[in-house]
Amino acid sequence: MATSKAAYAAEQAIGHDGSTITQQDVSDYTKTGDPSSTMKALVWLAKNKVEVQDVPRPRILEDGDVILKVTGSTVCGSDLHLLHGSVVQLKKGDILGHEFCGIVDEVGSGVKKVQKGKRYVASFQIACGDCFFCKQKLSSQCEKTNSNTTERAMYGGQTAGMFGYSHFVGGFAGGQAEYVRVPLGDVNLLEIPEDIPDEKALYLSDVLPTAYNCAKDTAVYEGDQVAIFGAGPIGQMAGQFAVGLGASKIIFVDTEPRLSIVKDKWPSQHSDKIQTIDFKELSFGVTNKETVVSKLKEMCGGRGPDVALECAAGEYAKGWLHWLEIQTGAETDTSEILNEMIEGVRNFGRCGVTGIYVGYTNHFNIGSMMQRGVRLIGNGQAPVHLYWEKLLDQIKTGELDPLQMVSHRFSIEDIDKVYYAFEKKEDGMQKVFVETKFSLPACQGCPKLTRL
Repeated sequence: MATSKAAYAAEQAIGHDGSTITQQDVSDYTKTGDPSSTMKALVWLAKNKVEVQDVPRPRILEDGDVILKVTGSTVCGSDLHLLHGSVVQLKKGDILGHEFCGIVDEVGSGVKKVQKGKRYVASFQIACGDCFFCKQKLSSQCEKTNSNTTERAMYGGQTAGMFGYSHFVGGFAGGQAEYVRVPLGDVNLLEIPEDIPDEKALYLSDVLPTAYNCAKDTAVYEGDQVAIFGAGPIGQMAGQFAVGLGASKIIFVDTEPRLSIVKDKWPSQHSDKIQTIDFKELSFGVTNKETVVSKLKEMCGGRGPDVALECAAGEYAKGWLHWLEIQTGAETDTSEILNEMIEGVRNFGRCGVTGIYVGYTNHFNIGSMMQRGVRLIGNGQAPVHLYWEKLLDQIKTGELDPLQMVSHRFSIEDIDKVYYAFEKKEDGMQKVFVETKFSLPACQGCPKLTRL
């Protein structure tokens, strides 16, 4: 699936005004960076190796560009797929990070709404604002900001360009850095109100819209029993959004320490709605032993839950066969969780897939899905633009508190170490806030700075 360097350099996308948007070749700053000024940024070097380095600061490339001084970023579970090399078309020197907020430092001559000196949160996807999908605020499927031909051939379509997530989605430098270039800033930046701290606004970039889309797009109805596979930050918040949509029961399927973290943070007014399954305490289909599927049936009246939400990813094999097939390239993703969802839900139940799946899987139980009328729904990359204003309003009113999932605060200088600690789930790490030299003082309720 490799694409040559020359092909990357040649790839461009079409802007909302018909002009071209330069898709930044993040590892070649002779063209896209300012070598006279440097910044700290996290770069991908090789499989399982990332490092904080001093690199050239980005500069304005297009009239619609905005240069943001980053005041907050984070590490997402999907960033670990980059660390592991599971996502194709990473290049040595790529700057990572798709969730960030900051203060505007520079604006291009064509920027009309975004103002220098104000605070904004960026959408993790880059949208043009006027294509078929963008007009419906389905920003993750923008038709003009990612011209990668490999993705189009592999998927039969394309997604929007995304920050810090490989050349497969455009090769745009990410926000785990002190500065970042935001193409089409008027479209892809949301102003942060003065009374909302960065530590709450940051997560409008991805995790909050992704969690909400998981529950909303799959469709959770009043009285539904919902199983959530993966109790990380997205699963945690998807559970809370599912309750808001009327769910009567939430069952988290994961293992420790995440199950205890979610239970400890779960709102007390909904304590009667949460249950858990530790999959490591169950067998993987051995005769006469409990499995995740049998446990779900038992906990939901014998039929199984109405809805299952996948918030984990296809990278992590449970059994040796899938592990071997992934290692040898016979598949890119395991079907084990998908099969547990399909077999676990009731007949005509709904299964939504939000965790990252890159390519192809084997041993998929299509028979159960077809025969029992199970709906399998690919939630896609969440269309941030569709939800972020609604979710910002919920933060303003106090209905939504993103700090409930934030366990740690770190410095950009330590973010490479954060990746490795996050991978090992050390110290009960859930969602983190990463500060830079431009960050404002920590808000009330945010964890204190930890140095690694």
